[in-house]
Amino acid sequence: MYKLMYEAFGNDRFTEKVEGEILADLIIDKRYYNTLDIEGFSKMMNSPSYCYKFYWLEAIVQLISANKTEATYDEIINKMISNAWYPVLEFHIHLSGIYGEGIIKDNLEKAVLRLQEISNLANNASDVEIINKLHEASDDKELSDYKKELTKNVPYKSLSGFANRGTERIDLDSSAGRMMAYYNRLSQTEILLPYTFNDDKGLNRVITFSHSWIQMIQDNTVSILGWIQLEKVKWLQNNNPEVPGLVYKLAPADEKMRKLSNARRLWDAVLEIAPIMDVFKEELINAEKYDLDHFIPWSFVMNDELWNLMPMDSSWNSKKSNKLPKWDGFFNRFAGNQFVLYELLFKKPGIHKLYEACYRDNLHSIWANQELYRKGNSKEEFRVILEKNMRPVYDSARRQGYEIWNLV
Repeated sequence: MYKLMYEAFGNDRFTEKVEGEILADLIIDKRYYNTLDIEGFSKMMNSPSYCYKFYWLEAIVQLISANKTEATYDEIINKMISNAWYPVLEFHIHLSGIYGEGIIKDNLEKAVLRLQEISNLANNASDVEIINKLHEASDDKELSDYKKELTKNVPYKSLSGFANRGTERIDLDSSAGRMMAYYNRLSQTEILLPYTFNDDKGLNRVITFSHSWIQMIQDNTVSILGWIQLEKVKWLQNNNPEVPGLVYKLAPADEKMRKLSNARRLWDAVLEIAPIMDVFKEELINAEKYDLDHFIPWSFVMNDELWNLMPMDSSWNSKKSNKLPKWDGFFNRFAGNQFVLYELLFKKPGIHKLYEACYRDNLHSIWANQELYRKGNSKEEFRVILEKNMRPVYDSARRQGYEIWNLV
């Protein structure tokens, strides 16, 4: 996603945009200011109560970029569900937070969960697969109800930045029918809007995209999507404060993000010297056939920190997947293996040299560098430091909805 933002804003302006407010006049080609209300467009995601505005505008931009000139509510919402699919299912992101009792607030999130329940689609299902399943599930009442809830406010409230900028004034708390009629009049007489509404009902209602706005959006698609993604990340991070690395969790991750080669060489060297017991099988690790895996799932921590890595049987790695090991059952074994590595750092210069090679990719945590891997820790001191820092991360993942791995 950062690549998209660099393309949108340029390297010299990216930091400024991340830290400050993103203004439309910095992302839209200047020639459109003479014909379109770009300031109104820049307010389409203002003051959200739920995440819907971000996903609604994103879906519209994507449909327009695919040369659509109109779309039904159903078509737009299906695209929203597809866009929300991966972060909700793979990373347990709550799109608009949860109520105190752990109840999900967001109907888009509920729609994603319902579709998976009735379709069994994979977490990394493609857009085509998700859209096809949504068509097949069109008769599912629960899913349909969630989709209808999404149509009640966001289609017209997304246009509120254009309201009362002409001669006709309106109370923004007016009914949906009055607001849509107002926006249709406004677009016909004073301010051309990105879309207008037809008279169909429910999910069959069609919105028609303005030709001039289609041209602007197609000419600035990368910039606009980068802006939407940044605003979406800010919203989602506020509603998921315990989730690390959320910026990387909106789309399937590039496997190149995983950087395990130096850590693997370090563990290879350790296994040549010391017998290491598999955390889960209580059998010696086969140095010729093992995987380097994360105790707390990579999909939650989104990093390859050395303190979270462990050698384990390759066949069991796929079974564990992105689940959490039982803390009480396995943490002490995990910490024991980590301590074996730690001791060898200060006994074998070759091991320490391999450890130093991990600095760039696997040793970023300040607490690990200053406390865990300092010379002189006893086995118990090492375990206490590791637990003190890992347990809160583990508990956050559990609260976020990560399942406990049942080894049976």
